[in-house]
Amino acid sequence: MPDYPSITPIGADMDASIRACIDGKTKPPGSLGRLEEIAFQLARIQQSMTPVTDPACHLVFAADHGICEEGISPFPQAVTGQMVRNFLDGGAAISVFCRQQGVSMKVVNAGVASPLPQHPELIDAPVRAGSGVFCREAAMNHAELEQCLDTGARLVDEQAGSAAILSLGEMGIGNTTTAAALVAALLDWSPQACVGAGTGADAAMQAHKADVIRRALALHRPDPGRPLEVLRCLGGLEIAMMTGAFLRAGARGKAILVDGFIATAAWLVAARLEPALRDYSFFAHQSDERGHAAVLNHLDVHPILHLDMRLGEGTGALAALPLLRLAAAFFNEMASFEGAGVSAGP
Repeated sequence: MPDYPSITPIGADMDASIRACIDGKTKPPGSLGRLEEIAFQLARIQQSMTPVTDPACHLVFAADHGICEEGISPFPQAVTGQMVRNFLDGGAAISVFCRQQGVSMKVVNAGVASPLPQHPELIDAPVRAGSGVFCREAAMNHAELEQCLDTGARLVDEQAGSAAILSLGEMGIGNTTTAAALVAALLDWSPQACVGAGTGADAAMQAHKADVIRRALALHRPDPGRPLEVLRCLGGLEIAMMTGAFLRAGARGKAILVDGFIATAAWLVAARLEPALRDYSFFAHQSDERGHAAVLNHLDVHPILHLDMRLGEGTGALAALPLLRLAAAFFNEMASFEGAGVSAGP
């Protein structure tokens, strides 16, 4: 594993001041609901009484998955590369969301099997042309895993060094099966509890996906206490890069918006290594992928949104970003009872 600085838990030194600032605004205590929790967490992360949300940076990691050879997706693997081109052309949902909100976006080729064009918004950093078929072999070898982790960390330094908010997205046909395998292994859950529709798998294909994962678990016998080995055997190249990016973002003290099921699987690996990552993380939404609600419940976190989304790409994270901006705005700009000359009541 690359040598990362550890993630420092956030201390409580400023908590009373942050809470007093929120409670002193011209409103009944708690009346802005979850926005108050978001503002409190953002100020804690930044250790600032003037928290900010800009600039925001979004990285989309793309890779192919050998497990597609097992017929676990209704879409052909070529769609991964086609969608990367769509990102670069500005036509994908995440492209629209980032553009509409003024968020910088880069697409990272972590291991797309098909050729990609040169483009100023594409970071070409392939580790290999797709992961291994993880029910027959490890998804990657030790050197490839280390390269993924190191690249994800390096890209946070290079692309998001000045960002106040970082979000990560992904693209890879087959990666909901990969994420389900990771969750099943890390949490010792049945594959059936983790498998969902993904890009539109029907009930029969979902049952097949669960069987593929069962075969993989029987082959590798992954130890939940060794999360990087679980990632090496069952993960995707883009998921491994996201894991490295999460670790580096946490070490740098950045506010992190965690997207849906696949991003949460990468986050889960990272948090097993560095539990303090949770202090810096906002869970943007509960996706409509079956396993995601169960994972969030296991983590005892309350996602910001629940819009029945399951697209991936980081779209759920970008949908939640305006609420972080509103939370920072009220914290910084809303008058206090004392300043506005308004009676605070009993």
